[in-house]
Amino acid sequence: MATDGTHRTVGWLRDQFNRLSWFQKSILVGAVLTLLWMRYVPGDLGARVVVDLLLLVGGPLALGLIHGRHIGWNINRVAIRNAVLLSMFVLPFYLIGSTLPTIRQFYPMWETSAAPGEFIPHAIKLFAIALATETYYRGLLCVGVKDIGFKAVFISPIVYMIHHASKPPIEFLLSGPTDVLFGAVDYKSNSILPSVIAHGAGLVLLDWLVLHDPLFDPTPALQYLEWLPVPL
Repeated sequence: MATDGTHRTVGWLRDQFNRLSWFQKSILVGAVLTLLWMRYVPGDLGARVVVDLLLLVGGPLALGLIHGRHIGWNINRVAIRNAVLLSMFVLPFYLIGSTLPTIRQFYPMWETSAAPGEFIPHAIKLFAIALATETYYRGLLCVGVKDIGFKAVFISPIVYMIHHASKPPIEFLLSGPTDVLFGAVDYKSNSILPSVIAHGAGLVLLDWLVLHDPLFDPTPALQYLEWLPVPL
């Protein structure tokens, strides 16, 4: 009896899900995945990579494959060009950010050193996290639903900012605009390659820079940005 009831419930849920549009399915699955991620995300970097790849890559890719949709996992000339341009655009932010006191106190998030034997595996894991993050935010919730038009770019900024709430205040403040920028570039590229490269390279570069003395005196930058309502 209980088994029959369970089967009916599962069948009803499946029918209701199948009636949803692709956009509705993407948003629903995205909400479930972020709740699961917030529940199970571990502190250890190696375990974090596993969880991120399973939930934030596996989930969106599975949904896309089942419904014959791509979520930005493709490479084209426009994407390659935009990957270079976006990386060049965000580079100064990482260079300046690496000198700010709050950033240097927070990063690296996971213990590592500048020794190649330790930093290279660390960098690979950071790129894996960037791939997972961009597959979810810019893939599932932007490029994957670009049928709704450019407004797809504005779906995820609030959630993205919430996930940055524990980061340094200046990073939290910039996370929303960054989400929109990365989403817009990926939307125009029909690929998440630009944001994966810019994000992954940025994470690696930031950790590498913070492990060394500041490239320059941060005082001018601090004076220029002192109008911001957050500590630097």
